[in-house]
Amino acid sequence: MAHPITPLSPPLKDELDIVIPTIRNLDFLEMWRPFLQPYHLIIVQDGDPAKVIKVPDGFDYELYNRNDVNRVLGPKASCISFKDSACRCFGFLVSKKKYIFTIDDDCFVAKDPSGKEINALAQHIQNLLTPSTPLFFNTLYDPYREGADFVRGYPFSLREGVSTAISHGLWLNIPDYDAPTQLVKPRERNTRYVDAVMTIPKGTLFPMCGMNLAFDRELIGPAMYFGLMGDGQPIGRYDDMWAGWCAKVICDHLNLGVKTGLPYIWHSKASNPFVNLKKEYKGIYWQEEIIPFFQSIVLSKECTTVQECYVELSKNVKEKLGSVDPYFQKLGDAMVTWIEAWEELNPPKEASAAAEPKSVKKEEPSPKSK
Repeated sequence: MAHPITPLSPPLKDELDIVIPTIRNLDFLEMWRPFLQPYHLIIVQDGDPAKVIKVPDGFDYELYNRNDVNRVLGPKASCISFKDSACRCFGFLVSKKKYIFTIDDDCFVAKDPSGKEINALAQHIQNLLTPSTPLFFNTLYDPYREGADFVRGYPFSLREGVSTAISHGLWLNIPDYDAPTQLVKPRERNTRYVDAVMTIPKGTLFPMCGMNLAFDRELIGPAMYFGLMGDGQPIGRYDDMWAGWCAKVICDHLNLGVKTGLPYIWHSKASNPFVNLKKEYKGIYWQEEIIPFFQSIVLSKECTTVQECYVELSKNVKEKLGSVDPYFQKLGDAMVTWIEAWEELNPPKEASAAAEPKSVKKEEPSPKSK
């Protein structure tokens, strides 16, 4: 007698939020429906809060606009960027889940070389739930993948690995280039699918892209601040880079791992390189000083939490990058404001059981909750 097949529950369904920054209707979710519909979405609407954003039927979501950001954070709302995808980090702040997957609204489901649609979220979950190996490179890439293992000569004492904090996915079609590279290679498309996941070694920085990214919010959430970008700021399009540099330095200090590679998404449209150049112009100069700053930073042993690391990092930003431009003084202050907002909305579990801060009524986060 045939037994009925028990439907598999989507992995981490109750432990993961999907955060999407947007200025437009979210029709792109139709293509993602088979993979993302079981999960809760946090949509952060940028731009004019009076504009109505439509979400396809059947998705469970909360929608926050700028008015909601101001209502939830009060004076601390100044740390959330406006008219830049950096606004997504407000979603990280108000989530109550252990894991976050964040994706841009111009990203579609990619296909692997066999033509099968890629469930990007499932691969991110696999990356996050298996250890990383930042202390010793495995030449077969991720040793925890099916069909792989540690190679000869890999120390047995390091094979347990460390917890994975960040899973950084890649893109087919439109590569994530800066404006000068876009301008000299306007027709270049990424068609190369590399079936690999690797841990970024300890002490090595990387350019983090926020359009296909997942992380363990409990392990690294307070460091995933996308800075002050966009409207009223001298720089844009460095939001995810900033979060990546800060988070990697803190991951290295706290012995956490960052993976990059699979999963791929299909990045559907290139942004205007001339508009991008205007946003990136100062960052292209500044990064030549920012990178050595992050490469040389040593956090003190007393810093044992992400929040402590981040506050110490903010002081270093003000002291050592403040001379590059006054913007970094402002950014250092915003980093502290971000941590204050994080601690207000995410009190330690013991304290939160006793008393939830009155300013955070999570049960009615927005009149546009569904």
